[in-house]
Amino acid sequence: MHPTDLPAQDRGGAIDLLVHGGEVLTVDAAGTVVPDGAVAVRGGRVVEVGPADRLRDAYEAAEEIDARGCLVLPGLINTHTHLAMTLLRGIADDFTLQGFLARVIPREAALLSPETVSAGLRGAIAESVRGGVTTALDMYWFHEAAEAAARAAGWRLLTGPTFMDVPEPPDGRPYAERLGWAADDLKGRTPVPGGRPVLFAHSAYTLVPEQLTAITALAREHGALLHIHAAENAGEVAMVTEQHGMRPVELLDALGVLGPDTLLAHAVDLTDAEIATLARTGTSVAHCPVSNLKLGCGIARVPDLLDAGVTVGLGTDGAVSSNTLDLLGAVKVAALVHKAGGDPTAVGAEQAVRMATIESARALGLGDQLGSLEAGKRADLIVLDLAAPHLTPRHDPWSTLAYAAAAADVRDTVVDGRVLMRDRALLTLDEQAVLRELSSAATAHEKANTV
Repeated sequence: MHPTDLPAQDRGGAIDLLVHGGEVLTVDAAGTVVPDGAVAVRGGRVVEVGPADRLRDAYEAAEEIDARGCLVLPGLINTHTHLAMTLLRGIADDFTLQGFLARVIPREAALLSPETVSAGLRGAIAESVRGGVTTALDMYWFHEAAEAAARAAGWRLLTGPTFMDVPEPPDGRPYAERLGWAADDLKGRTPVPGGRPVLFAHSAYTLVPEQLTAITALAREHGALLHIHAAENAGEVAMVTEQHGMRPVELLDALGVLGPDTLLAHAVDLTDAEIATLARTGTSVAHCPVSNLKLGCGIARVPDLLDAGVTVGLGTDGAVSSNTLDLLGAVKVAALVHKAGGDPTAVGAEQAVRMATIESARALGLGDQLGSLEAGKRADLIVLDLAAPHLTPRHDPWSTLAYAAAAADVRDTVVDGRVLMRDRALLTLDEQAVLRELSSAATAHEKANTV
């Protein structure tokens, strides 16, 4: 929506927040940059983006952020993570994916509870807000505790019931009870702006075809996003092929799991035919380059996916496999790793930034609400301080973000028009208390860990 298309009652007058004076990178379709720009916010949404002098004259703001000397851009969107794995950071380094899972899953069973997940989640929110991440898609146990922690902090979290048919699941709920529990969860949800219901099916190697089909049907009955790991490495592909006679993406296609409301995590080991299948079905991909490299999974065929028209968002994975929730760091890796084949244009700076913003929003099915600074969208934005040697001089904002900026450069973070971090101080979390709780929960893990 162009500002001149706004209803007259929405233009000018009292607003909740005015972010002004910075270089505004809107990430709209045209890649519009407003050099001395401003963003006006009312009722949790962007009212107008334009020149700072005009918007300062047009609006009376209850709160202001002076962004002079800064870059203003949409909040980053993490399309694949397991946030409370902050509890386990560093316990499974330098393993293959299969060795990693064998080490992590038993420890989760020993450690996880609503209380420890809540502690891990608050730590993850603090880390994410500091790094400019305003939205995350979180696949993990005890999602109710995670949602409560995020809601209290004012942070945008997309989560829901997880299906993983393993012995002794951390929540103690056997698979036979999970469909009914998940159905009740979806029925009880109240729609919220910038959100949607979500179901998580862990993978084709922890769920059998009948289960995958039932979970998919439940997701579609409630208009939920379905998120699933698929083709993360060659070992997974071999395992699924041995079990079912088809590769993971082939199996998911045959079962009717793929589609415009399905988001695959990783999708590293793909054939040309499988890339065509994802494009044909409208299935999206959450690309996690740091986790993929650390686990030795390989390099996803992102340039080929993009050429085929597949929507590719960006994720960090959990803080066990990537050791960090730094999505801006993932932007840099995504812009670099695909050049290893010899083509420096494979994923450019602008494409990498878009993957963490508007393309991530589209991957979640929320491209009309999140991912860019445009009138009518939710007011999720960050202010990145440019007053640093590694950010000087600046010739192009996309380049600055993709190749030079770091998470620590984020100064202010706003979600739904609410300032969660101002001048690098968290406003909705007691950071020291969060760190104490996280450390205490990790200590409890060490005491409980008899594996």
